[in-house]
Amino acid sequence: PPESVDEPAILKELRRHLSPGAGAPPPSDGSTVNVDDTPALPVAAIKCMLHVINHTSSHTMMGLQAELSVAADTLVEFAASSPSDPILGGRSHIALRSGCDLFLRYVTRAFLELPDFDAVVAAIAERGERFARLSVTARDRIARLGAPFVHHGAQVMTHGYSRTVRALFSEAARCGARFEVVVPEGRPDGGGAKAAAAYSEVGVPVRVVLDSAVACAMENVDAVVVGAEGVVENGGVVNKIGTYNMAIAAHAMGVPFYVAAESYKFARMYPLNNGDLVKEMDMDPARMPLDFVDTTKISWNKLHPKDVSETEKSVTLPEEAVINLPDSVTVENHPCDYTPAKYITLLFTDLGVLTPSAVSDELIRLYH
Repeated sequence: PPESVDEPAILKELRRHLSPGAGAPPPSDGSTVNVDDTPALPVAAIKCMLHVINHTSSHTMMGLQAELSVAADTLVEFAASSPSDPILGGRSHIALRSGCDLFLRYVTRAFLELPDFDAVVAAIAERGERFARLSVTARDRIARLGAPFVHHGAQVMTHGYSRTVRALFSEAARCGARFEVVVPEGRPDGGGAKAAAAYSEVGVPVRVVLDSAVACAMENVDAVVVGAEGVVENGGVVNKIGTYNMAIAAHAMGVPFYVAAESYKFARMYPLNNGDLVKEMDMDPARMPLDFVDTTKISWNKLHPKDVSETEKSVTLPEEAVINLPDSVTVENHPCDYTPAKYITLLFTDLGVLTPSAVSDELIRLYH
């Protein structure tokens, strides 16, 4: 929903930072701003927290900490309760919560180490600005670390759109690797088709397959590289729905499964299965409606305009037909799923190339 006059100031600040082109000057030719100019969700959350610090009315550490905690809770509650809000771009609230948790942890540490209130505020603001700059540098480091794993002549499967994966593919191509990317269409939002367009822009050949053809296409795939909404304590990942299916197929066929994710997406969560994830994220189907569309009903005229007989023209079907289900049918439309660590070969992160078992150690270092 659009911004409301009654909306908390912290949410208006979030919308400002997540608007396309936030932090970047508008193009001089009047063209549309690239969505890749939008900051990562946890980085936008940190910028919102910095706004609270810069406009605080508190004069004590406890007062400032309380303001920041309320702001963090408001941001997370909004992202969790409004997953279909356009400003979130289909992203889950896991990464946003991780960014808030990391920042609040640093605030607590600063309170303990710096007794002077003004010094604490200055230190937090400086750390927050540094964290906000981490997004692009982290992505670049991950791209450099992961590119050597994309071999010349390989077929690489991915899922959904990830700016980090795009940077990795771009770096691999820049280093001379010639490879093909295979991506499923990515229902229900067509994320795979959008990714195909984005990845082809960096000069990489892309092939789109049906979601239901992942296992079939996996027979010729040499590696899988996906992004992540969050990396959990046990080394598993939360990502766009369908990632788990892909990981199982890769595991069954002996195809390495790599995850590219920034360390600020490391989350203090410990789901044991997808049922735990549904409870953790409160994924209520009522908040995530789904229209089933019969994509087989495509106009033959549009596909083969020069080879259509008069008879065929007379029976051309509509380009798209929505399948209306009866009310007695329950629809599940979970935006993401949980992939256990046992299906993951390596994680490419700004902290280095990690095995899934190393994630818990890195989380301890991040938070302590």
